[in-house]
Amino acid sequence: MKNQILHSAVLDDNDLWTQLKAGDEKAFSTLFKRYYGYLIRYGNSFSPFSEKVQDCVQDVFTDIWVYRDSLSETVIVKAYLLSCVRKRIVRLQQRDKIFNKSASVDAIAFLFDFSIEHQLISDELTAGKVGRLNKLLNVLPARQKEALYLRYQHGLNVDEVAEILNVNYQSANNLLHRALVNI
Repeated sequence: MKNQILHSAVLDDNDLWTQLKAGDEKAFSTLFKRYYGYLIRYGNSFSPFSEKVQDCVQDVFTDIWVYRDSLSETVIVKAYLLSCVRKRIVRLQQRDKIFNKSASVDAIAFLFDFSIEHQLISDELTAGKVGRLNKLLNVLPARQKEALYLRYQHGLNVDEVAEILNVNYQSANNLLHRALVNI
């Protein structure tokens, strides 16, 4: 019973990370279940090959388990996992030469299209505004679109966005600012 309580959703990511590093399979499983779908959706923003994205996410979790002894004690788990998946997809794309232009993390396209379900839009005026906003969002440069996606769709702070995009805080802040100005 006590073991079940330890692995409930009440535990935060830091506690689960600490337990995972100590070899706790249930903590690992809880993190996997908590983030798997989330990471798949994020990975699908970079690649149209869903099966390969699934493989990348599973490989990230496999590496985390295998190399748990050498992992950092303190990480922002969500940002760390997003960053690992992003880098894994880039390596896969480079290895498989799926995209000829993909030479670095910065070179991959962010494929996510912002959209709102029509049933959530209550009137034509709002629908028009939302449609114009979606068009503006979808013509942004890929890095700006990804920064907005991470910041507002996933609720990450600027530091976490910077870590995932592998840029410094100011660069992430500039990306977000330029995106908002462009909109």
